Amino acid sequence: MRVVFLEDVPGTAQVGEIKAVKNGFARNFLLPRNLAAPATPDAIQHASALARVEEKRQAALDGEAQKQLDKITGTAVSLHARVGEQGRLYGSVTAGDIAEELSKLIGEEFDRRKIDLAEPIREIGEYHISIRMTRNVHGAVDLTVVAEE
Repeated sequence: MRVVFLEDVPGTAQVGEIKAVKNGFARNFLLPRNLAAPATPDAIQHASALARVEEKRQAALDGEAQKQLDKITGTAVSLHARVGEQGRLYGSVTAGDIAEELSKLIGEEFDRRKIDLAEPIREIGEYHISIRMTRNVHGAVDLTVVAEE
């Protein structure tokens, strides 16, 4: 079934896209939740208008995110943690800890969900942490975890 998407569906499509999806996926998930509509000329026109509005909104979000990313790009973040004899941390450094330190550096709140950290850091050392501000704006920060004296 060909449908036009009225909202973003992560992993599937964005607003305004026209795609062929399986009938069951369209009937049981997309259509009842008003995430998509059958690809009729009226629905396509409506979805393209929604896509233009979404594009403007995303551009504004990207601009704000780029400003915030410019503040933190190139800064060295250093975290102090309690360390055992083998160099392993007693606890761990999480995305929340990194976000808290970034908030101190830039002077405004930084969301921990923007930090791509596969697993908590459990050893001292230097790490390259990727940051995803929005779907179009990405960056990285160098993190150094040092032993607490």
